[in-house]
Amino acid sequence: MTTSTTATLLLAPRINETGLQLRTAAGRRGLRAFTAASWRAPQELSGQQVHLYGGPLFADAVGGALGLGLLEPSADWLSALPRELTGRTVELTTLAAARRLSGPAFVKAPADKHFAARVYDRGSDLPGPELLDGDVPVLVSEVVRFAVEYRLFVLDGAVRAASRYSRDGELSVGAPESGASELSGFAAEVLAAAAECAPLPSAAVVDVGRTPGGWAVVEANAAWASGGYACDPDAVLDVVLRAAGPLDRLPGSDRPFLRELPQVED
Repeated sequence: MTTSTTATLLLAPRINETGLQLRTAAGRRGLRAFTAASWRAPQELSGQQVHLYGGPLFADAVGGALGLGLLEPSADWLSALPRELTGRTVELTTLAAARRLSGPAFVKAPADKHFAARVYDRGSDLPGPELLDGDVPVLVSEVVRFAVEYRLFVLDGAVRAASRYSRDGELSVGAPESGASELSGFAAEVLAAAAECAPLPSAAVVDVGRTPGGWAVVEANAAWASGGYACDPDAVLDVVLRAAGPLDRLPGSDRPFLRELPQVED
């Protein structure tokens, strides 16, 4: 990916391990890396070509002022995939509806971490109306056990980097094992289905894993807010630069996947 040397990679104040790796990778290709001192848009970056890596709260705080176009998968992406790829029933609904669940289910907010994404024994265990409005969209899925999970950084419909990040529900970071060919084959199936019935932005992260019943999609997330784990930082940077860059350079095909940014008062 060719990028002007005037471009800047803006990193959140609380820089994580992936941010440190991306800062180094950016320097290797002549990009300026700028770590924000606060949760405000740095005035010295106004009017410049800026790309971002950081969490949703940081992106919301600075994205509008810097003219960024932040790409993220649609809230209904996982539920739009066929069951043979998800390995379970997945429904996009509201928090109010999820609160009425009578049995266990895995519940998460698709884009933001409004509450912990986990298995809830019953809907009444979810945050109540005094904490969150009932119209918050949530994904509700059958409970499945993933023996191993992998993160895929996807650019233009192809996997650019992959890493294991979990084994039996515990953090386990490393390169894909000897079954990498199976992983590649399943990833190709998922991306082919995405092109037909569940479109992704041109740059995104897709998590997949193995269950007792076979391979299944875990979820999809914004590349600009996702950990790289053991992925090649240069490949991750390619995906991040596309996923969070100047809005006026964004192709029309990606505009349906723009994150809606709030108005931030100075």
